[in-house]
Amino acid sequence: QVRLVESGGGLVQAGGSLKLSCAASGRTFSRYPMGWFRQAPGKEREFVAAISWNSDSTYYADSVKGRFTISRDNAKNTVYLQMNSLKPVDTAAYYCAAGPAFCRGSLRPERVYPDWGQGTQVTASS
Repeated sequence: QVRLVESGGGLVQAGGSLKLSCAASGRTFSRYPMGWFRQAPGKEREFVAAISWNSDSTYYADSVKGRFTISRDNAKNTVYLQMNSLKPVDTAAYYCAAGPAFCRGSLRPERVYPDWGQGTQVTASS
């Protein structure tokens, strides 16, 4: 099991930027893929972005492609989500998640990820 702690959320004006961080502990971080998901009030949790265990591949939801960037620093056991050009529709609780070691399947479904953080709130005001 891995413990995940998100940080970096907050309130920003539309068009602004935020960078989320997710610090991991409890497993060998460099072996597992990481994902970011979000859940807006009254809506289901949805996929935002993911990065493979070896950083060879990144994946994005169409709604954030070109605005958000996922990255990881294995030396710091941390995954990041740089969010630019934020829109009010991006307002949600953002969660990071850790997948199984050396996972090679799709990283988009929630069911891939056994471990989740508690979330950090992002609010983009118009």
